[in-house]
Amino acid sequence: MYTLLSGLYKYMFQKDEYCILILGLDNAGKTTFLEQSKTRFNKNYKGMSLSKITTTVGLNIGTVDVGKARLMFWDLGGQEELQSLWDKYYAECHGVIYVIDSTDEERLSESKRAFEKMVTSEALDGVPILVLANKQDVQTCLSIPDIKTAFSDCTSKIGRRDCLTQACSALTGQGVREGIEWMVKCVVRNVHRPPRQRDIT
Repeated sequence: MYTLLSGLYKYMFQKDEYCILILGLDNAGKTTFLEQSKTRFNKNYKGMSLSKITTTVGLNIGTVDVGKARLMFWDLGGQEELQSLWDKYYAECHGVIYVIDSTDEERLSESKRAFEKMVTSEALDGVPILVLANKQDVQTCLSIPDIKTAFSDCTSKIGRRDCLTQACSALTGQGVREGIEWMVKCVVRNVHRPPRQRDIT
C-alpha cells in the first residue's frame, strides 16, 4: 500500500527538471532577470534587493517551478574571460536565455559576437533560445527591430530551432513571466521530439 501511495504521490507532485542557461555580456541584467523570475514564480521567495546585485563572477543558480516543469537556471558570468567557460555547460542544458543590454549600443557588436559563437556550438544544436532585449524601461534604449537588424547575420545560424526575441525589463519585471512561459513550452515539447525535427517560431 505504501509503495502504491508513494508512486501516486510522485506521479502527482514530481516535477520534470530542465536546465536553462542565462548568458550574455556582463551588466546585461542576467542576475536581475533570474531574481525577478524567482520572485514571480516562487510564492515564498523574498528575493534580494535588485539595487544590491553586482557583477556575477562565476555562477548563480536558481530554481523556478512552472506547472509540472522545474527550471534549473545557471546564470553564468559574462565578462570576456568567463565566456570561454560557457561551453562547459552546453551539453547539460535544455534551453538558453540570452540577455542583451538594449541601452548599450557601443557593446552591441561584442554581444553579437558572443551570441554567434554560442549559437554555432554543436552542443547546442536544436536547443531553444530566448533572446531578451533587456532594459526596455529606459527611454533611450534600442528597439526590438534595431536589435534584430544588428543580429540579422546570425539568423541563418540559428537553424531549425525555436527562437524568440522579446522586449524585457528585468528591473520592472516586464516580459519576465512571458519569457519563462515560452521557454517552458519549448523545452517540454523538445523532450518529446527527435532533435532534428524542431520548428522555427
